[in-house]
Amino acid sequence: MPDDEPAENISGGDAGGGQATIFETGKAETRAEAVVDRLGELYWQKTYGGQDAFESLVRTILSQNTSDKASQPAHDSLMERYGSGDLVANLAEADQQRLAETISSAGLYNQKSERIVAIAQRIRETYGSEAAFDAFIREGDVDEVRESLLEYNGVGPKTADCVLLFSGGQDGVFPVDTHVHRIARRLGVAPPDADHETVREHLERDVPGEKCGFGHTAMIQFGREYCTARKPACLDDPEACPMADRCDQVGVDTVDGAVVDPAESAK
Repeated sequence: MPDDEPAENISGGDAGGGQATIFETGKAETRAEAVVDRLGELYWQKTYGGQDAFESLVRTILSQNTSDKASQPAHDSLMERYGSGDLVANLAEADQQRLAETISSAGLYNQKSERIVAIAQRIRETYGSEAAFDAFIREGDVDEVRESLLEYNGVGPKTADCVLLFSGGQDGVFPVDTHVHRIARRLGVAPPDADHETVREHLERDVPGEKCGFGHTAMIQFGREYCTARKPACLDDPEACPMADRCDQVGVDTVDGAVVDPAESAK
């Protein structure tokens, strides 16, 4: 794991939560499933779920457009100041400027603090309490929960899917962040010009539901360790990457060392 990542990884890294689980591998029905099985052998096979829903939503908002290294201290400071009792109620009543100061390490703290307070107020008005919101996330229909989360300002598909995965423990949810978007297209398991939602649709279609969660977190770790945006491991040595035999290297030219977004290679 990279030295600059915190031990508790918001995106589900080496110590980022979940319960170790063994899934059947070796009989993949799709190429995407074979990729996820290989990632599971390389890193981990886990099931997720059980995080407090609102805290999961807040920490995912804090992680937007920044690294875990920056957003983790912001989350810790927020929980230290507002985490005693009902977090929804505490943040619904929070002074926005004081909250902004509390989460300043996360970047875009004024915008994020405004969004967190507004979302907390709306959740309190709609559900009444943190516990009721938890129950909705964990027990509600996946599509209904996702649609409801997307109605909040500042909550996009990836944020909504992370809440569904890490709190709701919902099978068949494969959040797509920058790493997943890049790697799925580079590997060739999604179209090279696919946007985030199209990548998600392909992965959720082709990966068994119970494997989507660890597929998401393991793919992020793979993107950090091997398949980086500018210098994937295959540039130094085609055999250096553990996914070499399953990768189409879309957008990567190992001869001249050029690396472009996979969408550029499709033009």
